[in-house]
Order: sequence, then C-alpha cells, then structure tokens
Amino acid sequence: QVQLEESGGALVQPGQSLRLSCAASGFTFSSSAMNWYRQAPGKEREWVAYISSGGGASRYADSVKGRFTISRDNAKNAVSLQMNSLKPEDTAVYYCNAQRFGFWGQGTQVTVSS
Repeated sequence: QVQLEESGGALVQPGQSLRLSCAASGFTFSSSAMNWYRQAPGKEREWVAYISSGGGASRYADSVKGRFTISRDNAKNAVSLQMNSLKPEDTAVYYCNAQRFGFWGQGTQVTVSS
C-alpha cells in the first residue's frame, strides 16, 4: 500500500541543524514532485519546500529560504529536508507530500527551544 514515513524530528536548540527524511513506498516515487509542509500548534498547515520529480527544480517558502534545503534520491525513494539555523518559530509537525497523488505522511515533530 502507499506509504510516506517521515523521520528525524527532534528537540533541538535555536541555531542547530536537523535533517528530516521521508521514505516512500507503494507508488512510482520518481513520477511525483514532492513537498514538505509543516503545522504549528493552533495554526494552519503551511507549505515549506518543493522539489520536482527529477530533482532539478526546488522552491522554498520565504520563511525558510537560505536555511532549509530539500533533496531527493529517486533510487532510494526518499526525500529529505536539511534544516539549518533553526529558530523557535520552526517548531511544528513536518509532513511530506507526494504532489501528484495527494499522499501524505503521518508527520514528525520538530521542536526548537532553549
């Protein structure tokens, strides 16, 4: 069956880095652009980053531009989000999304706090 499984969330201090991963199965991963979204407590889910199906194009929300990097490995059916210079406002549950099919993972918690 279709599965998107995020991992890598943790409690970190401001300024530190974290790398999230999303493992995909059950569909043709290489045919779909992928996104990362996040949802903070009491807020709506917001888009964070996009990467094209082949990995040649990426885009970022202004709030993370220059700090986050999205990447993918189609041979491993995985997409990652490298997050540097983390801020308390980055605290949220992070979700990966297979854009073409509308699939979502269950999310991974990132907490940035001193």
